[in-house]
Amino acid sequence: MMKSSQVQLIKKSEKSHRVARPTQTGFSSPATHYNEPRIDLNDVLVQNASATFYIRVENDAFDEFDIYQHDVLIVDKSLSPTANRLAIVIKDESFKVIRIEKLSDSEFTIWGIITYIIKPTL
Repeated sequence: MMKSSQVQLIKKSEKSHRVARPTQTGFSSPATHYNEPRIDLNDVLVQNASATFYIRVENDAFDEFDIYQHDVLIVDKSLSPTANRLAIVIKDESFKVIRIEKLSDSEFTIWGIITYIIKPTL
């Protein structure tokens, strides 16, 4: 389960997603929902697009972090590692997920910080 200290709030988009009211009289068109702007998840979930990557998880090797097969990780390479964040690291010539504690003596290269985990529901 996710601890409350791990919850990251999603910043409210500055774009308006409301449909403009038509100035017509009578019944509105059934197609008015096509006027709604689309919500761009890149605007909502990505802080630095040029340093952000998406990784689809292939197996359940990271289940200790509640990361399972088919999850999508949003990874930002521009963020600095801070305590209690999940990171993708290169260790023993392969990618691993670790929780950053204190800077340790173990040898690994931080590849990026996981900012979001998107889980499929089907």
